[in-house]
Amino acid sequence: MTANIFTRHPAESGETYCTHLRFASGVGFQLILAGLAAIVHAVFPFLCKTTASRLLTRVHDRVTAARTGAKPG
Repeated sequence: MTANIFTRHPAESGETYCTHLRFASGVGFQLILAGLAAIVHAVFPFLCKTTASRLLTRVHDRVTAARTGAKPG
């Protein structure tokens, strides 16, 4: 039963636990970086002018591609 709670959702998404862990962790890390870039930009408006939006666009493209089975462009 314990293994099932860790593998059910990844299996429903067509992934193994490790594949899902790697993908979701990567998305989470990119979101953290985007948030940090936005905070830096808030304090120092001349820095990281497009970093947060660029990272968010990249994350959106990856997640959308994963949902549709397409390659991120």
